[in-house]
Amino acid sequence: MLFTREKLEEIEDKNLAPYALRSKNSRGRLYPEDEAPYRTRFQRDRDRILHTTAFRRLEYKTQVFINYEGDYYRTRLTHTLEVAQIGRSIAVALGANEVLTEAICLAHDLGHPPFGHSGEVTLASLMKDHGGFDHNKQSLRIVTELENRYPEFPGLNLSWELLEGIVKHETEYDIADASNFNPELRGHLEAQIANVADELTYTAHDLDDGLRSGMITPEMLSGIALWEIITESVGWQGNILEEKSRHQIIRRLIGMEVTDIVQNTDLRLRESMVRSVEELQRLPYNVVTFSDEMRRRNRELKDFLYNNLYRHWRVMRMSVKAERIIRDLFEAYRTTPSILPRHVLDLTQKRGLERTICDYIAGMTDRFATEEHQKIFDPMRLP
Repeated sequence: MLFTREKLEEIEDKNLAPYALRSKNSRGRLYPEDEAPYRTRFQRDRDRILHTTAFRRLEYKTQVFINYEGDYYRTRLTHTLEVAQIGRSIAVALGANEVLTEAICLAHDLGHPPFGHSGEVTLASLMKDHGGFDHNKQSLRIVTELENRYPEFPGLNLSWELLEGIVKHETEYDIADASNFNPELRGHLEAQIANVADELTYTAHDLDDGLRSGMITPEMLSGIALWEIITESVGWQGNILEEKSRHQIIRRLIGMEVTDIVQNTDLRLRESMVRSVEELQRLPYNVVTFSDEMRRRNRELKDFLYNNLYRHWRVMRMSVKAERIIRDLFEAYRTTPSILPRHVLDLTQKRGLERTICDYIAGMTDRFATEEHQKIFDPMRLP
């Protein structure tokens, strides 16, 4: 049997919950295009994201640990892939559109600059008088303007629903600005799933990487409720945490949290009695969320990670280096624009000097930014 786009849309209609988004009901794209014969709109969106330069660059952008600190730590790319996997699992369990959820997850960090949170804070400070910087907004700029891959239109010409999902991406550290995407409506079900998948993923894998690095030890976690529950459930005790045991603990943590999200969200959906996408978006609360008990346990673990990993002297030292690299590059480019590559300099007439510099730096990988800094400021390095 040949599965045409129409057939795939029929399968969506049959299998998805009434409050899930269907690709055939999409509000479409800004620039009209013929539909693909064997892919839905949302499948096409997902594929376009995967083929972007911005997506490939995530491989060499920091999550917590700088890329050259080790091959086993998460990068912004592996984080994104893990978010997508967890997002798909939650979407399938809740009857949401799995493909749209995956596409939002894959796009949610495209706008992150080099050096993780430190890079974003530094760029935001440098751009405070020039329109600001926020990685959510930068993700939207990338897919609507900066990725030039088609002669017919700028950006990727993604569907309205995917753009809405990117714009309404929110976690504890990311606040959405949805002024152009029905700000009175909450994110749709698939966007809400992407949000919690992101939060769940970075908490679990930051704990994993912290334990692997030795910055966090099992003794330090003693008394943390989630840690105690999980280690007891897998039968681990002691002070030496072997690799297999660490993997088992992190798997159990993710499994417990996904189960909590799915069960609690299912309960909230039933209680709300919503029967359409718009009804769900008009609720005064997000339906996709942890239970109150799990939220309290997560809060305790997040506070621990903040104080013991994100504020660890090794991470803080790299943050200081990152801030200096980005500030030095920004000021050098602004003071002497002629040192910018010609294709970048040519954009300043349209975008303005500071925004062009910001876009250029935000697109850099950790490695490229470090090498560029050395080329400009190390007199022994060739340009």
